[in-house]
Amino acid sequence: MKKIIITLCLVLFAGTAYAGSCPMMAKNIDNKIKKAQELRDQGMNAHEAGDHKKSEELLIKALDLFKS
Repeated sequence: MKKIIITLCLVLFAGTAYAGSCPMMAKNIDNKIKKAQELRDQGMNAHEAGDHKKSEELLIKALDLFKS
């Protein structure tokens, strides 16, 4: 009986220990989205200005943010 109670407590409290990481993961995602949006905007501005090489470099950097 004692083992069952200990196991039950470990299972219940282990789940809440990881619950605190959700806001940190969400903030990390938000930061990547913000940075990608900035790079995208810069890339499109370079494209419209006729600098297609710079545009491609910036857009590739934006895409790479989501690969890591």
